[in-house]
Amino acid sequence: MLSTAIIAGMILVLCYSVLFTEKINRAVAVMLGASAMVICGVLSYEEAVKGVDFNTIALLIGMMIIVGITEKSGAFQFAAIFSSKLVKANPRGILAVLGVVTAVLSAFLDNVTTVLLIVPVTVEITRKLKISAYPFLLMEIFSSNIGGTATLIGDPPNILIGSALNLGFTDFLKNLAPIIIVIMVAITALFVHFWGPTMKASAENRALVMSINEKDAITDHALLYKSLVVLGIVIAGFIIAEESGFENGFIALFGASLMLLLYTFNLPHTKADAKVEDVLSHVDWTTIFFFAGLFVIVGTLDATGFLEDVGKYLVKATESSLKKSVFAVLAISAFFSAMVDNIPFVATMIPILKTMEIEFGGRQAMMPVWWALSLGACLGGNGTLIGASANVIVAGIAAKEKRPIGFLRFMIWSIPVMLISIIIASIALYIKYFI
Repeated sequence: MLSTAIIAGMILVLCYSVLFTEKINRAVAVMLGASAMVICGVLSYEEAVKGVDFNTIALLIGMMIIVGITEKSGAFQFAAIFSSKLVKANPRGILAVLGVVTAVLSAFLDNVTTVLLIVPVTVEITRKLKISAYPFLLMEIFSSNIGGTATLIGDPPNILIGSALNLGFTDFLKNLAPIIIVIMVAITALFVHFWGPTMKASAENRALVMSINEKDAITDHALLYKSLVVLGIVIAGFIIAEESGFENGFIALFGASLMLLLYTFNLPHTKADAKVEDVLSHVDWTTIFFFAGLFVIVGTLDATGFLEDVGKYLVKATESSLKKSVFAVLAISAFFSAMVDNIPFVATMIPILKTMEIEFGGRQAMMPVWWALSLGACLGGNGTLIGASANVIVAGIAAKEKRPIGFLRFMIWSIPVMLISIIIASIALYIKYFI
């Protein structure tokens, strides 16, 4: 008979192979994989449920609800238009400022939502300026993945790491945001230098952009104020989470509940119910169930000792050197995250790295490796067109607008951007921890 570790490993390989081919919906694939773990007797149903990280699930659902309601106010479109007018509709300035806006929004929203809000506005602006949207779309893809690296809630890998290690919002902000700012400055300068001279817009076309009234983007002023208040409360909650003793998932769900209350307050019962159902229908349940199934699969591998063996091998391969481990994890994370979805990769790496903590003197001593995992996984998403969901979404929108982004053409820029980002991250980690 096969051991439970071998069975779990076989199910993992099969599940990840299906995910890589994208022939089956990713949520369906991992839920089938999780079910197979139970059916094959690798773990019980109770153990499977226990393996699900409900803090992460709660954080995801809460933020999806908050963002879903906030975007109905038109606040994000307002920010894009206002920023473009702030630089007098100069193409170079717009390229830089929309990149920064995308990065900042991605630090607090999920990347897919950010690009869905910013890209249509960008296409409209470039159409009025009669210039190519291509460099702007590229910049926004890269900025969304870079910006999302800066905070706990900016990218799913960070949510996973934060929940697994009980890290707070300020932990990510202090350790990753400075590195991300340097990377954003470098990538923005690169794009402005290479693309700037090719972008010319007439005074007449620039006047068309300046004539856009950004206030028209705000469709509900009352909702905007309510959203800003709730977002402020939630961010403040994340910052003081360590002192308050509340989990980040609870804070997000509280914020979502408060947002729903304010959104439907004083409405007739039937209309309020309809609005709540509409908001909940726009929650990305595919991602939620994807996470749930993934937790069961990875938890099974951890319980069988499979991941502990991988961790021991990694310690041996890096000769028990913290420095080698940091740069190995950074490089491996970037490479694999450019090729496959970074969520299952990070979910698998977390228990592996946990087994290495004793070897390196505990969690605090291992923190450079954990930050390397976050940086590599998030920044690696810029490596290819399939490296992150935001990349695929923008490519789809571009194709509909008859501005296609080809896979190989994308890599002409994506590979240098990823390499520059990883090099800067490597230098920053080296200076902070090894000098």
